[in-house]
Amino acid sequence: MNAVTLPPPRAAGNISGAHLVAAALKRHGVREIFGQSIPSALFLAAPDYGIRQIGYRTENAGAAMADAYARISGKVAVVTAQNGPAATLLVPGLAEAMKASIPVVAIVQDVGRKFTDKNAFQELDHFALFGGVAKWVRRVADPARIDDYVDMAFTAAASGRPGPAVLLVPLDVLDERPDFQPDSPQRASRLGFFPLDRTAADPDRVAEAAKLIASAKAPIVIAGGGVHVSQATAELAALQALGIPVATTTMGKGAVDETNPLSVGVVGYFMAPGGRSSHLRDLVTGADVVLLVGNRTNQNGTDSWSLYPPHARYIHIDIDGNEIGRNYEALRLAGDAKLTLAALTAALEAVGAASFAARRPGLEARIARGRAEHAEDMKRLVDLDATPVRPERLMADIDTVLTPEAIVVADASYSSIWIANFLTARKAGQRFLTPRGLAGLGWGLPFALGAKTARPDAPVIAVTGDGGFGHVWSELETARRMKLPIVLVVLNNQILGYQKHAELTLFGDFTDVCHFEAVDHAAIARACGCRGIRIEKPADFLPALKEALGSGEVTVIDVMTDERAHPPVTSFQGKDALNY
Repeated sequence: MNAVTLPPPRAAGNISGAHLVAAALKRHGVREIFGQSIPSALFLAAPDYGIRQIGYRTENAGAAMADAYARISGKVAVVTAQNGPAATLLVPGLAEAMKASIPVVAIVQDVGRKFTDKNAFQELDHFALFGGVAKWVRRVADPARIDDYVDMAFTAAASGRPGPAVLLVPLDVLDERPDFQPDSPQRASRLGFFPLDRTAADPDRVAEAAKLIASAKAPIVIAGGGVHVSQATAELAALQALGIPVATTTMGKGAVDETNPLSVGVVGYFMAPGGRSSHLRDLVTGADVVLLVGNRTNQNGTDSWSLYPPHARYIHIDIDGNEIGRNYEALRLAGDAKLTLAALTAALEAVGAASFAARRPGLEARIARGRAEHAEDMKRLVDLDATPVRPERLMADIDTVLTPEAIVVADASYSSIWIANFLTARKAGQRFLTPRGLAGLGWGLPFALGAKTARPDAPVIAVTGDGGFGHVWSELETARRMKLPIVLVVLNNQILGYQKHAELTLFGDFTDVCHFEAVDHAAIARACGCRGIRIEKPADFLPALKEALGSGEVTVIDVMTDERAHPPVTSFQGKDALNY
């Protein structure tokens, strides 16, 4: 493996700490950095190393872009910020990445070393600031140690359970020109991809798990987002091919091909009537052995811990041993999902599970019947030709244009549920990005821009509510300036939908701020130099969507939707307060 040559010819004799940072990033395969103008020294040096700056408008959006970039590319993403208020705006995005196990390196310019603890301009305790949202926070104080610290940051971000790492670089370290000896040893490691180190679970426990599954009468797999992080979809498909049904969490959506006759779909807190897997609930509740893979067993994924069967035996594969047994006592398979699933499948094949083949026709028929019953429910429950437009109609239309290569991104709240429940993963590994680590509003548009940066040839469709879109309107200009043509569908119901409906469910009333004044989001798009289309009739949406996908331009489709429409959230079931 060859080290990066330092310095590049035209910078010889003028090497600064910023050049050393850029060279280290190049060595790790970094080709894009999400950042504003600061650290200026780094961005002025970056082009010499083939690194492109993706200039966000706000740091919170930039951190979300980096998160989505990592999820799609399989590379450690890099985002930058200035010290002080800019750094504070990185916190929400890093918190999402932390909870969702996504590797992001944040490079934060800090005050000069001589000014530390003197109340310099925008000085802040960044160690305390990032302590709860990053795996690793360090400050590099010596330009000669830049390579060391960049390597440590990438190692921390990409190893074990991935997550954010924050490297604080004082301004004068970036500007300083250290002595550079061309003949001195240079680091050559490439640490910019993840998982960085793959470890398999204990073979004895894998064998024990295989025997447990082979002897089960009704086993099921529930796969989470860790399958995508581990890039283990092929291994999960091989396990499913033995005859085991597979369900996923919202973040695990796309871990298996949802057209497979043994795919249950997304299970969790939206399995009320209208939920795609609502008629398959008993495959989860009636399971005697549950294999959890990269699954945090969090509140939404387990329907407030009411969905998973209390008396089943659990087997849990996770890279983070702390997650195993957190909510369900389990046979511990601590290790990388890809390697451990492969070992488990091999062990099952060795054990021989004839019962899988015998049960398979009945299981496939059961799942097919559940899908058909859901289709009948939709005919009964939703008028797809109604106005204001029903979100279910929009999802049905989007589903007709999705290719296996398409990426669909959602904002938090209802948007994540609409795409998880009503769109179809047509191949194992297809990506549906949802910010479910913390599920904060405003990440839909920046997630789409990060995804498009990572895979510029893939069509990217983002779904957001008007509440979430209101957080990040300014990033439309980013999309246009950085030439990132995505299609953004705004569900414009002029309310905070989940908030209003949850308050009605809990209190029979809702707070004043749930309602917005009317906003023409298509006009905002046009004011930013993007295409803006306003849709009021359901029949007009699909033609507009097809045109937008073929236009090669940033397009906002602002759809006037029914404020009473809500996804099939189980806690809403039977609540008369929602029939307003």
